[in-house]
Amino acid sequence: MRGWPGSADKCLSAVALRVIVVLSLMVAGLPALAVDAGLAGVFPGKALLIINGGAPRTVAVGATTAEGVKVLAVDGETATIESDGKKRILRVGQNVVSQPSDQSAAKAVLTADGNGHFLTTGSINGTTVRFLVDTGATMISLGASEARRIGIDGGKGQPGMVNTANGQAPVVLVKLDSVRVGEIVMNGVDALVHQQDLPLALLGMSFLNRLEMQRDGPTLTLKKRY
Repeated sequence: MRGWPGSADKCLSAVALRVIVVLSLMVAGLPALAVDAGLAGVFPGKALLIINGGAPRTVAVGATTAEGVKVLAVDGETATIESDGKKRILRVGQNVVSQPSDQSAAKAVLTADGNGHFLTTGSINGTTVRFLVDTGATMISLGASEARRIGIDGGKGQPGMVNTANGQAPVVLVKLDSVRVGEIVMNGVDALVHQQDLPLALLGMSFLNRLEMQRDGPTLTLKKRY
């Protein structure tokens, strides 16, 4: 039995429309990725942004990056941006992260350097920090200068002593408002501030023990557990 003229085309169109709707629903159901926006510098009418750890790029006021970061204003050493529907004011050297709606899917992928060490750039309390992953460190550890740069008041912490390769060293126990590595953001993380400077901030177990860590050759994948 022959169908009505054009009925096959209509059926195909209906199927195609159904596929498009299903794909749209699948995409809508995917968790949003975190966007890490840092302000590296300011120019008249432009902000020098670092998005997700990439190369610095100038973004004019009113323009929006492919990652969805819009520059609203530049004033002195600050820039006002909008990301994930939220307005934020960044100072030069400061980072901000729009968290994924589903943090259970958050992860970070690190690659070892030539010495087998895992280094990564993240942030503490919104300030960019260079971390060395150290599973032998009980907590995140910061040198004195680094803590001051971040704005941590060691005088409000709990004093104590820790054992180091050079013997015992005085430290102060503090609680960090937020720590970010890759897409992973954690709040209320314990850390130690040393009286002496450290070459790098140590990403210790007060952060790592909340993660699943999977190593595959030179690659280390961190996934949030809770």
